[in-house]
Amino acid sequence: MPEIFAYAFMRRAFLAAALIAVIAPCMGMPLVLKRLSAIGDAASHSALAGIALGLLIHINPILGAVAFSIAAVLGIEGLRKVFGGYSEIAPVVVMSAGIGLTAVLSGFIQGGSANLSGFLFGSIVAISDFEMCLTIGLCAVVIVVTLLLYKELFFVTFDEEAARLSGMPVGAVNFVIMILTAVTVSVASRIVGALMISSLLVIPVAAAMMIAKSYKQTMILSVVFAEIFTMSGLFASYYLDLSSGGTIVLIGVVFLIAAAALTAKRRR
Repeated sequence: MPEIFAYAFMRRAFLAAALIAVIAPCMGMPLVLKRLSAIGDAASHSALAGIALGLLIHINPILGAVAFSIAAVLGIEGLRKVFGGYSEIAPVVVMSAGIGLTAVLSGFIQGGSANLSGFLFGSIVAISDFEMCLTIGLCAVVIVVTLLLYKELFFVTFDEEAARLSGMPVGAVNFVIMILTAVTVSVASRIVGALMISSLLVIPVAAAMMIAKSYKQTMILSVVFAEIFTMSGLFASYYLDLSSGGTIVLIGVVFLIAAAALTAKRRR
């Protein structure tokens, strides 16, 4: 057994990362294909405000993050309808509110920025039993929902109007996507970091889209790529003494750039 697996906290870290690598692309794919990638950023910044409130009133910060992230995605859905043709404004408004709240609340926390840093950039070796249970439960729910609503997710993602005319519950499907995305962002804030989880929602899907030839292939490849990013990122961060969240994201970015370069070369 490699030295890295001799420590219980690292085995826990690898398990949590492997689960998040399944969840994030499954939730990120509908957002990317619906051109709503900014929702991940808005939810993650709102999650930070919830984390700050949790630290301030001495409750589990993840619970605060879940509450604020859910409020954020529901707010975005409401604002998208208000702004109509300018719906891309909605995530920016919510993200601005999240950043502002975080800045204000962190000022009331003793050692504010220091306490928040583990959630800003991830602290995968500090995962509690409660957070581990949340991750396992969320992974199970996301897998079940993705399999049961596969057809609905496919149609709603590509053509909401046609899906609505065919009798599909478009509003309910979108609601499920948003809620699970909010919870994913919140739970993953400890593992990857609230400022970086949106990258794990988007980058594996973007890389898969360059290679895959179908919706199903894109889904499978995005999960495979996310696993590669997280596992290699954990190994690199352990042996090179780097931030785990940042390393995972940077590996994903390098992989995406390489995939884009290879795709462009093949098209010439």
